Amino acid sequence: MNIPVAKRMHDISPFYVMELLRRAKELEQQGCDIIHMGVGEPDFPTPRLVLQAGKNFLADGDIKYTAAAGLPALREAIADYYLQHYRVKVDDKRIFITPGASGAFLLALGVTLNPGEEVLMADPCYPCNRNFIRLFDSVSRPLAVSADTRYQLDADLIRQNWTPATKGVLIASPSNPTGTVIENRVLQAAIEQTQHLGGCFYSDEIYHGLVYGAQAETALRYSEDVFVINSFSKFFGMTGWRVGWLVVPDTMVDVVEKLAQNIFIATPTHSQYAALASFSEQNWAELEQRRQIFEGRRDFLYQKLQALGFEVPCKPEGAFYIYADCSAFTQDSFQFAKDLLEAEGVALTPGKDFGKNEANTHIRFAYTVSIARMSAALNRLERFLCQFNK
Repeated sequence: MNIPVAKRMHDISPFYVMELLRRAKELEQQGCDIIHMGVGEPDFPTPRLVLQAGKNFLADGDIKYTAAAGLPALREAIADYYLQHYRVKVDDKRIFITPGASGAFLLALGVTLNPGEEVLMADPCYPCNRNFIRLFDSVSRPLAVSADTRYQLDADLIRQNWTPATKGVLIASPSNPTGTVIENRVLQAAIEQTQHLGGCFYSDEIYHGLVYGAQAETALRYSEDVFVINSFSKFFGMTGWRVGWLVVPDTMVDVVEKLAQNIFIATPTHSQYAALASFSEQNWAELEQRRQIFEGRRDFLYQKLQALGFEVPCKPEGAFYIYADCSAFTQDSFQFAKDLLEAEGVALTPGKDFGKNEANTHIRFAYTVSIARMSAALNRLERFLCQFNK
């Protein structure tokens, strides 16, 4: 049968980095040594205490659904996390445990967006966010940002680009791919402007904790009427466990729970019990050690890339990425990435995965490998760049 594909799928772009990853795996099977600095996944294993908590729960064998909103103890622990780390009080009934941050986005957007309504976001940005919006037959409006605003939206950009069709604003801080953190005053003004215009504010905070300076502030400090998306994947190092969370306005609790019941039933129970161990003092100490290692990697890579001729106008303050201007070497970063992989076995992410704003002259480096492996990758990269200097 020739089954027609839904029209929305024509607007949902693939991950171009996955094409490069597929080729990288092929080269590895052929015996090539590939250094992976493309996919955004921490290279550390699941923390020991978290892994043991998951094992202990599985050993009991009584693995049943939790409530759709999640394990009560985990929701309470997250509420305490906001109180201890941000000095923000959040009622745990507003916290929903989700299958990764992706599940949180689906809930937040699903209960707020109507077909044709648009959401403003930065360009460059994480591509799945655009595709989530399209899934609900809504429209993403990427706005070109630059180093002038640290690659973040601000109140002026929101006001200037608001239309009758605009429903809300999505800000990610720390950002993927740029690693920049929005300033507190800018975040507050963006929230106030969005709400003044009658829109929803969505705050992507999945890289909170992985910050290398002043703490990133949560949008919840400035308003209770925001949607905050977070995850155990990045700072907490639990990518494959698929656990995230969503904080919603009090008025949205019932409708969000109804949607969660229908599309998820519940987040995997063993993953929720494992995540609960993340908040122990001992585990937190291990996570802090990992954060310091990432900071050292950032400093190393930032210095080396600039020495090689890449421009990085904003030193990343969070996450584990550097989004570098490679225009000194190419006007096609996708082809550059493919050629580098074939010639030297270094895997990077081309800018076209993150939007259209100068995408062909930017490339993302993920410092999710050791400094020793990054040093080897940079030596290979330097050798590859020699062809451009002849």
